[in-house]
Amino acid sequence: MELIKRNIHMDCVKYKAQTQMTLEDDVIISDSRPDATKLIMDRGNVIIDEVKVTDDHVNVKGKLEFHVLYLADRGASSAGRSDVAEMEGAIPFDETVFVEGIKGGESVNVDWELEDLSVSLINSRKLSVQSVMTLMLTCEEICDEETAVDLYSEEPVEFRKKTLDVATMAIKKKDIFRVKEEVEIPGSFPNIFAMIWSEIVPESVEFKVLEDKIGIQGELRAFFLYKGEGDEEEICHYETTLPFAGSLDCPGAREGMIPEIRFRAENRDVEIRPDFDGEERVITFEQCFDLDICIYEEEQIDILSDVYGVVNEVSVMEKNADFRNLLARSSGKTKLSGHFKCPDEKINLHKILHTTSSLQLTGQSANDSGIELTGVVNLQIFYECSNDEDKYGVIKGTIPFRYVLDAEGINRNCIYSVQSFVDQITVSIIDTGEVDVKCVLYFRANVYGKWQEKIVEQIVVTEPDMEKMAAIPGIAVYMVKEGDSLWDIGKRYYVPVSVIKQTNDLTSDEVKAGDKILIVKNA
Repeated sequence: MELIKRNIHMDCVKYKAQTQMTLEDDVIISDSRPDATKLIMDRGNVIIDEVKVTDDHVNVKGKLEFHVLYLADRGASSAGRSDVAEMEGAIPFDETVFVEGIKGGESVNVDWELEDLSVSLINSRKLSVQSVMTLMLTCEEICDEETAVDLYSEEPVEFRKKTLDVATMAIKKKDIFRVKEEVEIPGSFPNIFAMIWSEIVPESVEFKVLEDKIGIQGELRAFFLYKGEGDEEEICHYETTLPFAGSLDCPGAREGMIPEIRFRAENRDVEIRPDFDGEERVITFEQCFDLDICIYEEEQIDILSDVYGVVNEVSVMEKNADFRNLLARSSGKTKLSGHFKCPDEKINLHKILHTTSSLQLTGQSANDSGIELTGVVNLQIFYECSNDEDKYGVIKGTIPFRYVLDAEGINRNCIYSVQSFVDQITVSIIDTGEVDVKCVLYFRANVYGKWQEKIVEQIVVTEPDMEKMAAIPGIAVYMVKEGDSLWDIGKRYYVPVSVIKQTNDLTSDEVKAGDKILIVKNA
């Protein structure tokens, strides 16, 4: 007697931990940059350089990169006009996180969230940079659940199967997707003398599983602040949206599979080059997407659920196994709005140049109606005012939100992972010192049910208990009780189900309480 088994691939989290860090440093503005008179905008990015795993500990080394846009002092020759400049720097960190049970050499994925970044001006040549950052550590592995799916036997035995709807792990890997684009400044804008600030933000990014590929499409919202050619060195800004589409090789992928793909976008290599006329009007850049790829496949798997002997005694040894299935693929949008005033009441707003936004989830919980999400949208609104001497500034603010993402069939024991994005944002000037913000938030999640199933691990065949067999009559009439099945009756009398059906002229396996079933042993 031989059990036929197959490995069902499941991903499981072995270890999970997180830690919050505070990074701070005073940073000197380099000699190549002008003096600072006022800070405008800032942004931060975390680079993980090294992850080292030892027993019960994970050491993470990296750095916080920051970029600052500020009003610069042009000196006596400026004639009262504002100038802007950019500087960048980095604060290194070396953090050891206690993770009970983890072993040296195991693979750990490190993600991060920049909770807060605060940059202030100490003096014209020195900045204070403070940040709060959370590191999220996850150790995952592919668990091969060896499951009995069939039985080969030379002796008469009865066995039955059970059909499971499961979501198995088909592909798990990391990869990089690159988008190369170029932007030509419209003819109404001056030529580019020097780039001051650039920001490229992906929007509406979607993934689709294709044959041996992953399709990727979306948009890139690009903002450029630059000095124009000429004696005046006019400060110019240009913003545009660029659609993109492409694919990534992914052997083994098939249409219909379920993508669970997280990405983090990194800007690379913004350069200026001449157009066909030799004028500096073309901006080229590369957008890199660091992808964490999980692809699931929905399968119906027939597993062996029970066995009994007809001649010999057959004992079944079972174990509990974890399975998951896809309950819902959910997405939804919600609208938010807010009003914000300029921090300086003397400012007369003239134009909104650019708005930077980030969405921060602060809470997630599942209930009978869906996934309840809470968080904030952080805003930096870059403006131009009518004051020549203090022409540029920023309004910072937050908009809290609460949203329930519908997910049919969800419960508190489900597994889900929510991705959230600021899908659209518009800012308009209400009056000289106040702005109105409207934005659309987009959420999506795959929701999986999880449960334990008893699976057959081993079958033991022994000689029959002759006293027990002798006590079973050769012919009997059995009165069906509530909850009985033909399988239960056959197992009790060591008679194949097919024989019971034939003896009683039954065309189905269905019986009900009160039915009389004729049992003929060895018929």
